[in-house]
Amino acid sequence: MSDTVIRVENLSKKYVIGHQRERYTALRDVITNGIKSIGNRFLQKEYIDSATEEFWALKDISFEIKQGDRVGIIGRNGAGKSTLLKILSRITEPSTGKISIKGRVASLLEVGTGFHPELTGRENIYLNGAILGMNKLEIKQKFDEIVSFAEVEKFLDTPVKRYSSGMYVRLAFAVAAHLEPEILIVDEVLAVGDAQFQSKCLGKMEDVGKEGRTVLFVSHNMAAIQKLCDFGILISQGTLFASGGIRQVISKYVNSNATPNLYEYKSKFGIQLNHIKITDTNSHESIKVLNFNHDYILSISLNSDNLMTRSGLVVRFYNYLGLLVSSICTTEEGMEQLELE
Repeated sequence: MSDTVIRVENLSKKYVIGHQRERYTALRDVITNGIKSIGNRFLQKEYIDSATEEFWALKDISFEIKQGDRVGIIGRNGAGKSTLLKILSRITEPSTGKISIKGRVASLLEVGTGFHPELTGRENIYLNGAILGMNKLEIKQKFDEIVSFAEVEKFLDTPVKRYSSGMYVRLAFAVAAHLEPEILIVDEVLAVGDAQFQSKCLGKMEDVGKEGRTVLFVSHNMAAIQKLCDFGILISQGTLFASGGIRQVISKYVNSNATPNLYEYKSKFGIQLNHIKITDTNSHESIKVLNFNHDYILSISLNSDNLMTRSGLVVRFYNYLGLLVSSICTTEEGMEQLELE
């Protein structure tokens, strides 16, 4: 028997976007529009509103996910990631194509997903368990573990509509992760929580994957994606741009978003930068994105109008968030003193 738990075939999703401006509508406009609509139906003509257009959020996407895979779904804002997760979670239907899912799915896509605001935290735990097909005894066995993980003991019998967004997410994630679904789907919603809870959630998702269950995780945090996931899907403008090992997919994502100005040069005393290049030591190809634990060759050519006998060179490396990752200083590294002419 195949161990494929999610199969997506030629999946597309279309939305109709309205562009009509809001304006005062008189009674004569309502009557006129009604007559036009009746006339079009009588003439068997399809009425097309010129103030709308079709938008394909997803277009002809196909992939398979195996049992136990931890999949990172990445892409720029508006690429179609959340739309894909909503279809996989059965929240919305695809326009064309089909999906097949084997097993229970627990989704955490946005604050409030799957919770009834008027019910208490306790009642919502039992409600979500019932939705996942669990009986009361199974839910009760997991109850204390869920409450402890969410850290909401004091507010367990309070309606969740009074919860803060952080409390809401903590409880929602705890329920989704602990009620043992075969497939766990988590969107960027974890960004609402604090750093400690985010780390706790990542650890739990890692445990879920090790237990043989499947995890789908959408995030803009490449470090979190790389730590948790072993397989990646890159979506660009509604299409499947790349899939495969998570490191390779992240590299393609970062490369596709690399700006033309990769280097920023600052100098004193009239020194000009002629050339800078980073190449892979094995392939000798020019590199835009660096990976840890890999060797590269940095070539820099400088020029100065004046003779300088005491000079130093500092090279700093920043990640895509603008945070300093590493730096090299020729004088501190014990390199030979530069002599520029």
